Amino acid sequence: MDIPDALSQRLREAQHILFFTGAGVSAESGIPTFRDAMSGLWSRFEATDLATPEAFARDPALVWGWYEWRRRKVLQAAPNPAHRAIAGFLRHAEVSVITQNVDDLHERAGSPVSAHLHGSLHAPRCFACGHPASYPPGVPEVAEGGERIEPPCCHRCGGPLRPGVVWFGESLPEADWGAAMAAIEDADMVLSVGTSSLVWPAAEIPVWASRRGACVVQVNPQPTALDEIATVSLRGPAGAILPALLESAYGRSGA
Repeated sequence: MDIPDALSQRLREAQHILFFTGAGVSAESGIPTFRDAMSGLWSRFEATDLATPEAFARDPALVWGWYEWRRRKVLQAAPNPAHRAIAGFLRHAEVSVITQNVDDLHERAGSPVSAHLHGSLHAPRCFACGHPASYPPGVPEVAEGGERIEPPCCHRCGGPLRPGVVWFGESLPEADWGAAMAAIEDADMVLSVGTSSLVWPAAEIPVWASRRGACVVQVNPQPTALDEIATVSLRGPAGAILPALLESAYGRSGA
């Protein structure tokens, strides 16, 4: 892909680059998104029907089973070229990664994540008392077509464990939101990658950065609402565009 010279120069000169990533980045590693059609046991449900506190209270085994199926998919996946390119930028500038994704693919690629705005599949906690818990090592054994799995019990109060994600109707984690706001304050370049710009309030992040004078670059296969304020919109897969941006800014030896 041909990267505009002016954009390459802006990247080279950037002091603090903020990557704001969404489901499209993880999808390139084979992680299903909420908009993908579900199969097996899950074909009877919409993702939005399972990702609520009410759904868990009504049928904990169904919801826990679905999230264990998702966690299995994540643990079997690997970081893709987009994840690795973001890690490559760390060698050249201060970088913050703010993600809406609940996997750990950024971390496995070598990028510390400043904020998981929608929580993490890898940090369960008690549904009753909120006490943090942990998973046993390894990939969970879940039927490929999905299955109901009773959640483990909290060691503190005996309540059921829940996934450490943000469900519909819940507030974003205060610490992560604060970290995102701090990154916006410092960033002079924002790359919004693989996000539909539809999920609020996270979708406001590049908008607020733009208002503060940051150069906003959108990387997405399809147009989004961010087109209106983005300095540059690059159409295509993140796994192709981000490595090209890295090389165009710093050369092949710096990529």
